[in-house]
Amino acid sequence: MTAHRLDSFSTRTTLTVDGKAYDYFSLPKAEAAGLEGVSRLPFSLKVLLENLLRHEDGRSVTAGDVKALVAWVKDRRSDHEIAYRPARVLMQDFTGVPAVVDLATMRAAMAELGGDVNRINPLSPVDLVIDHSVQVDRYGTASAFLQNVALEMERNGERYSFLRWGQSALDNFRVVPPGTGICHQVNLEYLAKTVWSSEEDGRMLAYPDTLVGTDSHTTMVNGLAVLGWGVGGIEAEAAMLGQPVSMVIPEVVGFKLTGRMKEGTTATDLVLTVTQMLRKKGVVGKFVEFYGEGLDNMVLTDRATIANMAPEYGATCGFFPIDGETLNYLRLSGRDDETVALVEAYAKAQGMWREAGSADPEFTDTLELDMSTVEPSLAGPKRPQDRVTLSDIPASFKAALPTLTKSKDTAADISVDVAGTDYKLAHGHVAIAAITSCTNTSNPDVMLGAGLVAKKAAALGMTVKPWVKTSLAPGSKVVTEYLRAAGVQDALDTLGFNLVGYGCTTCIGNSGPLAEPVSAAVNANDLVVTSVLSGNRNFEGRVNPDVRANYLASPMLVVVYALAGSVLVDVANDPIGEDRDGKPVYMRDIWPSSAEIRDTVRSVITSQMFRGEYADVFSGDAEWQAIEAPEGATYVWDENSTYVKMPPYFEGMSPVASDEIAPINGARALAILGDSVTTDHISPAGNIAKNSPAAKYLTEHGVAPADFNSYGARRGNHEIMMRGTFANVRIRNEMVPGVEGGYTRHVPTGEQMSIYDAAMQYVEAGTPLVVIAGKEYGTGSSRDWAAKGTMLLGVKAVITESFERIHRSNLVGMGILPLVFGEGWDRSKLSLDGTETYDIIGLGNDLKPRQALILKVTRANGEVVEAPLVCRIDTLDELEYFKNGGILHYVLRRIASGAA
Repeated sequence: MTAHRLDSFSTRTTLTVDGKAYDYFSLPKAEAAGLEGVSRLPFSLKVLLENLLRHEDGRSVTAGDVKALVAWVKDRRSDHEIAYRPARVLMQDFTGVPAVVDLATMRAAMAELGGDVNRINPLSPVDLVIDHSVQVDRYGTASAFLQNVALEMERNGERYSFLRWGQSALDNFRVVPPGTGICHQVNLEYLAKTVWSSEEDGRMLAYPDTLVGTDSHTTMVNGLAVLGWGVGGIEAEAAMLGQPVSMVIPEVVGFKLTGRMKEGTTATDLVLTVTQMLRKKGVVGKFVEFYGEGLDNMVLTDRATIANMAPEYGATCGFFPIDGETLNYLRLSGRDDETVALVEAYAKAQGMWREAGSADPEFTDTLELDMSTVEPSLAGPKRPQDRVTLSDIPASFKAALPTLTKSKDTAADISVDVAGTDYKLAHGHVAIAAITSCTNTSNPDVMLGAGLVAKKAAALGMTVKPWVKTSLAPGSKVVTEYLRAAGVQDALDTLGFNLVGYGCTTCIGNSGPLAEPVSAAVNANDLVVTSVLSGNRNFEGRVNPDVRANYLASPMLVVVYALAGSVLVDVANDPIGEDRDGKPVYMRDIWPSSAEIRDTVRSVITSQMFRGEYADVFSGDAEWQAIEAPEGATYVWDENSTYVKMPPYFEGMSPVASDEIAPINGARALAILGDSVTTDHISPAGNIAKNSPAAKYLTEHGVAPADFNSYGARRGNHEIMMRGTFANVRIRNEMVPGVEGGYTRHVPTGEQMSIYDAAMQYVEAGTPLVVIAGKEYGTGSSRDWAAKGTMLLGVKAVITESFERIHRSNLVGMGILPLVFGEGWDRSKLSLDGTETYDIIGLGNDLKPRQALILKVTRANGEVVEAPLVCRIDTLDELEYFKNGGILHYVLRRIASGAA
């Protein structure tokens, strides 16, 4: 906190709660001092305003910034850029490991520049939760959990040793060990406080709990009125090193909820409906804030379910205000009385408290949903926003089948023998049924609901179809506690939904292999089998390489589809199986009532469950504590490691950035891609295909295929990750029509080869590269390697019709120029096939945010055509990052020079 403040906004005052004094920056006082309109701001923007008031110093945050945010009320939008400083940073291990690799590399670079390596340290609290590494290798047995944990520790020993070094070498850095839970659920249940407090100059200061996270589903905690969203690892590193998050004051779309959910529907059905509505509305880059009388009927875990999927509906965040239900959850989850009292007193003093009858804030735009109209639904087979009503699933799968298979035989009733078994496999069969993912495993209603479905089914003698791989991966140990307390875990075990681990598992692509006979039958016959998972992502190639159709569903429906065995069964109307006497059983026969679920939740969940499981959350078990780790301020890199290597980002870096912006002339296309290319397409997290460049690298370094692990687990090694960039088995490069996977055409030789091999030939020849794509480029996870790998392949610019928010900023953060076609232009209008060369006209040292540029395309026959472009470097801070070659270079130079 700086000493300099403008008198007109000196709103620091004192709040006394249960005899304890807290200073805070009063929004009502700011309004009384002349900032008219504060009380009408959306709650989420009140959080941003408080952040500006608290950090106003006349430099990074000025009086003009404060006034601009309040002036938002007039037009309900703004083009003004602000510097936002979140209170803390949250990481998971897939993104956390490379972030710590970058910090270790920055320390090495700082030593080369002659600076103090200990200045490379988190200035804000950082929590890293190891939750993305456990895989479902074993399932359906009582020993599955212990076997999967043993395999996880065996595979990831190097990574975990490295994180143990970070835990001891870095200040303000805590690690939640593996086998604890999913980072977002740990955040919701334990880490988050809604109102944060810290000591400053001998006095306690209270302020809203805020954060950025290296996972896009950081937004889940918005349900607890904590403002947070996902950023790339490189942005998170900058934030933890004291750099503000540069952002334009966002538009805020109000989503009014009315009514209450009807019998037979779940929070999952609600969030899939909300996701579809908001995707249709178009909220990319905007805040969404929920309001209306429907909140009076909504428990906090349902709010968290909706907030979690903000990345799927495209918003920066999906925020819920503080009210009585917020306090109820804080108490239930074991927060101490002092925290709960502070949250209530602070929210009421700041005008951040919502209750029935409260005036609605002003919004940029609004839409409304009567929750009583929500129908049971799934989403699929490729995107979270593609909601399908339960009874329409068979027809929708049949309609999608021709797009999911190369085979000419798309008859839905085709069936094939499975070697060594007594069953046949067909299109639409459910190969994976997984209760997984932060979205739903944090919600007791749907988790206990799934347990009750299993209990009723088991009592009737029903069994899961033999070709289904079943798994249960709770988001925290608290879930295991209440499933056991309710007496439903035994039934889940009976159906094969045994505990497999505490982590993201199937939703992140760690589904593990299908049974070998099933996999062989699928691949030999080009069958389109499906997964049904209670996750938030179902993009192509993400869940499992053998599974082409993936459906998001509630945990309860996951159990139902495991029993039915196929998405071609109309589970809403037809029998889903037989009882022990051979009589048909319908879904309605095993579906619990809302009252039954509600009564079970109330009877079994206690605050002591939360307190007990989180009492010593950072210590880990004996195996974690026994991991040996290097010591010292700088990391000693092991040249033989295939997991952790020092990347080349800072090699030859000068202490001062050049004023020159390099031109992009004579570039070649590395790939020309379609719409909705996800970060999973660009940088896959799951299986490393045995014929891929990454597999070749690992084999050359003595790693057997059984030990390849996943791309996500290997993110600490840039050699593997750059080879894995654009290596998704389902990506389609229009430069090689009809080919799936990470291939391109190397134009000078005319050869088809892997994207990695072509890129290396272009780099050796000194040829700059571009990637060209359609709409919504970079949808999905906040995956920094989707930008890092792109940069290491020599790509200088990415040209699209539109970007998803996080990936665009990640590209800038790695020194890559994001460009969008002007209105009415795209790759199709230009008839691009990849044989052209490309020049970016107007790119020079005077580049400005959102500057108009020109794409000059020279065809192989010499014909020239031009198209308008817009530079999507959006802010002056981003322009500085780009000029420095990336955000890490910018931060490192500032720290080395003493400027930060």
